[in-house]
Amino acid sequence: MRVLSATVLASLIAWPNLLAAQEQEPDSLRAEIARLEARLDSLVAQIEGMRLAVPAEQDDPIARLRAAAAEAAGAEQQRGDPSEAEDQQFSGRQRSLQALNPEISVTGDIFAQFREGSIDENNFIPREFEFSFISALDPYSRAKIYVAHHEEGGDLEIFEGLGGHGEEGGEEDGHGGASTEIEEGYLEWVNLPGGFSVAVGHFRQRFGTYNRWHGHALPGSGYFLPYQVFLGEEGLAQTGVSVHWLAPFGPGAYEAWFEVTRSGNESMFGESNEPSFLGHVNTFWELSPSTYFELGVSGLTGD
Repeated sequence: MRVLSATVLASLIAWPNLLAAQEQEPDSLRAEIARLEARLDSLVAQIEGMRLAVPAEQDDPIARLRAAAAEAAGAEQQRGDPSEAEDQQFSGRQRSLQALNPEISVTGDIFAQFREGSIDENNFIPREFEFSFISALDPYSRAKIYVAHHEEGGDLEIFEGLGGHGEEGGEEDGHGGASTEIEEGYLEWVNLPGGFSVAVGHFRQRFGTYNRWHGHALPGSGYFLPYQVFLGEEGLAQTGVSVHWLAPFGPGAYEAWFEVTRSGNESMFGESNEPSFLGHVNTFWELSPSTYFELGVSGLTGD
């Protein structure tokens, strides 16, 4: 009886405290819920502010993907060899419309002369205007076209039958005729295996040093006398195939050309249309930053 009485007494004593705790619990829960709601509203406001502060390009999904790819690439480099990561360079492979367009340039060659007794005549002659179109089709091939418009006159006639009507040339001082022609037009493949390059089309041949140059790029008013006597006023330019080889050893640079063309130069071959063969070997040594030595040998044969 004593144990039962003590248990009942203890229950009666604890019951009021339990009722009081149950009455206080809903209030504390409401306060905690209110505090969490206020905290949640604060976090939502902060996130909204951060989203508004992000630039438009970063908010773009494509921009985010690019940023993630760049971050992944940086992490990959850090995991690799640090020296290799420093030497490695990245370049974009995209091509814009501007890169697909050819490079176009115009060059003018104007001849001026003054002689006693010819003050009233036309002393300024536009000997040539050249338009060049160069297009990189891909990393290994290029297309080149040079179109030139010629005006007669303004050439120095050294020998009879060579040159135009210039200050050494006869009694005709003006320029009466004009012509337009394609000086060069060919496709070129470069960086081929073994140091080779190939050109197909109509091109100025690698005979000597200056025949490869156009008239406006020469150091004088025209080609040198040996070129004019043997190759004509405009030099040697024919249609065919040219193979170039750059030797992979040194010191210096060693190059060789072998060209097969259709004989179209009247000074050399007349009216022959038979194939002609050209070979050229060239060596180059740089003696100092401002001095070099170059030696070349050319050979040409045909009917």
